Amino acid sequence: MINIEELKDYGLEITDEMKKGKVIIDVYTTWCGPCKWLSPILEKLEKEGLFKLLKVDLDQNRPLGSRFGITAIPTLLFFNEGHLLENTIEVQGQPFVRNGLMVGAAGEPVLKEIVSKM
Repeated sequence: MINIEELKDYGLEITDEMKKGKVIIDVYTTWCGPCKWLSPILEKLEKEGLFKLLKVDLDQNRPLGSRFGITAIPTLLFFNEGHLLENTIEVQGQPFVRNGLMVGAAGEPVLKEIVSKM
């Protein structure tokens, strides 16, 4: 089981607040089109208080990408109560999150449903 505290080893600032509740880590790059589309949706949902958001530029943090086997962007990492999710989250019968990772972009309704199932 991966604890969010371990991410400090990759230069991420993990606050005490992030060890409780829901956290989404948005792994992106500045040149990724789908990342640019997804980012404002994530920021809006964070402002609504659904989760804490942490953004990581993959080009600036390759070791983190290697740690999680990230080969495509955007990739979202889902943590709840300080631990990476280990289950699969399905929306309308489709698996979106596997072992705490979601590869690709999803719209606001799908993201809200995923967060509600975390």
